[in-house]
Amino acid sequence: MKLLPALLLLAITSAVRAQDYPTRPVRLVVGLGPGGGSDTIARLLTTRLTDMLGQSFVVDNRPSAGGIIAIEIVAKSAPDGYTLLAMSPTHVVTPSLRPNIGYDPLRDFAPIILTVFTPYVLSVRTSVQAVNVKELIALAKTQRLTYASSGIGGSNHLTGELFKHMAGVDMIHVPYKSGSQANSALIAGEVHVSFTAIGGLVPHIKSGRVRALGVTSSRRASATPDIPTIAESGVPGFEVIGWYGLGAPARTPRALVDRLNAVTNRALPELKERYAAIGAEIAGGSAMEFAAYIKTEHEKWARVIKISGAKAE
Repeated sequence: MKLLPALLLLAITSAVRAQDYPTRPVRLVVGLGPGGGSDTIARLLTTRLTDMLGQSFVVDNRPSAGGIIAIEIVAKSAPDGYTLLAMSPTHVVTPSLRPNIGYDPLRDFAPIILTVFTPYVLSVRTSVQAVNVKELIALAKTQRLTYASSGIGGSNHLTGELFKHMAGVDMIHVPYKSGSQANSALIAGEVHVSFTAIGGLVPHIKSGRVRALGVTSSRRASATPDIPTIAESGVPGFEVIGWYGLGAPARTPRALVDRLNAVTNRALPELKERYAAIGAEIAGGSAMEFAAYIKTEHEKWARVIKISGAKAE
């Protein structure tokens, strides 16, 4: 019977601390180097959170294959709200590619909020004789087409593998060292196809240097509303988005998670135009919704990796 008052006192204490939070700088660990998509998205948000909460939110770049170093740092940090993780699809993909890594993507983290998402776009070099997704599928059944990615196990690689599976075609995967190199390869005509973040390719689509056939999201992208979705263009049910969010170590007090969730939900609409400029759309929502989404993504990409046979380099 003494347990209930103790738990109640703990809940009250946590709520009081959450009201005062933060009282010192907060570190947001990013698993890529400065200048990348994750880094840019994180810095836009940390600047706004710093203004809103009166304490510095500092980006700590820890680049590594699959973002493993950044993820492990946060998993092992104190659950006090002062070390956060910039989460992305690699968080749930890497464990299926590297089964012996030192963290569990679900058990070791407290999801806070889904911040933004970025559709990918299926594009082809201008010499490819296909002006829509159905024509590309038909062409892929008669020719050996190639598609570029930023590396084995990356989101655009696995997007291509999912497309192959759902469309019933085969294409040869050509990995590059970065998304910009993959884009350059498509523009130069080194490969036939690419699945890449929409923000980096819009200028080349508008200039006619590449031809966009479809976006990977379930609805048309606000940046390119004239480009149909792949799902409506011949592959029903196809959906992939690049997503970004905030997470904390497991056992972070619920009151702190709720405070960070609430303040970020307020910040996102103010950043809508700045995110749109880099091809990202704001998300938001509850911590529980984000946790459910992460679980769904983890299961989805585990299936795709198993089907494709993809393995980490």
